[in-house]
Amino acid sequence: MTAHKPCLEICVDSVAGPDVAARAGVDRIELCSALNLAGLTPSAGLMAIAATKATPCFVLIRPRAGDFRYDVRDVDLMRREIDIVRSMRLAGIVIGASRVDGSLDEEILRALLEHAAGLPAVLHRAFDLAPDFHAALETAIELGFVRVLTSGGAPDAVSGSAVIRSLVEQAAGRIEIMAGAGLTPDNVMTLVRSTRVPALHSSCSTPVGYTATETTKRGVTLGFIPAHLNATDPMRIAAMIASLDSLRA
Repeated sequence: MTAHKPCLEICVDSVAGPDVAARAGVDRIELCSALNLAGLTPSAGLMAIAATKATPCFVLIRPRAGDFRYDVRDVDLMRREIDIVRSMRLAGIVIGASRVDGSLDEEILRALLEHAAGLPAVLHRAFDLAPDFHAALETAIELGFVRVLTSGGAPDAVSGSAVIRSLVEQAAGRIEIMAGAGLTPDNVMTLVRSTRVPALHSSCSTPVGYTATETTKRGVTLGFIPAHLNATDPMRIAAMIASLDSLRA
């Protein structure tokens, strides 16, 4: 029996990323900044560049690094960032908020979703902190999210595949389950076959180094230039797409 081919979303955080992902033929882009901090809201300039691409682009709304417990100032900032996404006519937003016990903060999420009315919304991996994944999924559905990103509560999606499969079965088409974390061209087929997950999320990035000048070495020593960065890799995206295409073979 021929396996299904899931949607592939690539997460990018640089000015080159949307162009690389779009040219590679991915189905969807998640736009953010600072992937080294697990992603933050991108700048308005980066959103404007992403808006010129034909590939649908969902924008991460995460105002700061750290946990997903937000105060009124954080929420006000997130509302303003959602307004920018709307003004750029991008495809949608990616949000999440947690209570102290890790459960979804329904009050904050509902307020943000009401503010974003008309923009499709994705629940990010704040979901993976929930003490009860199946209850959290029902909450996400009730709130009106179109998709949830999850590793099945594990450090990587392959390790969490049993939970992901159970979430796909529970969702039963009411919401899209998107698996992410640690996916590679080598393991993605195994995950898809074992879970039947309809969507996948990956940065498809590889480390890039700086030219080793005395200036950059000193910047690394002083702590404001990292030793390396990760960049969206078109060859890695191509390998991922090739692996997914083989599912139909």
